[in-house]
Amino acid sequence: MPNITVARRRNVLALHRRFLEGAVAAGLPAKGLDQAFAKKIEISPSMWSQIKSSRPIGDNLARQIERHCDVEPGWLDKEDRPSEVPDAAEERFIAAAREAWRSANAKGKRELSGWLKKTAQDADPAP
Repeated sequence: MPNITVARRRNVLALHRRFLEGAVAAGLPAKGLDQAFAKKIEISPSMWSQIKSSRPIGDNLARQIERHCDVEPGWLDKEDRPSEVPDAAEERFIAAAREAWRSANAKGKRELSGWLKKTAQDADPAP
């Protein structure tokens, strides 16, 4: 049986991460972004804090969040979506890849990029 509570929390955290990435990319300061996200989805910062930790997201609130985040109705309920929130291992990999990229010369960057593209193609079975 699907666990809609877990799916909704995981997916709303993915929407939150998208919001944070967009805000930081736009040059907004990191301070206050949780409150800005709460305002975007029309809930209190306190309720957002509760949702992030343990509060279940009901049907009405789920549809409200989806509307304000421009995703289709039912988006939060899907469990089969790969997590968009990286785990600790993925974060460590990204940090190591970034360090390797920044310390490489042009040839090293081409080789690293080529290796990643080839690895991704090898991992994606052709239909």
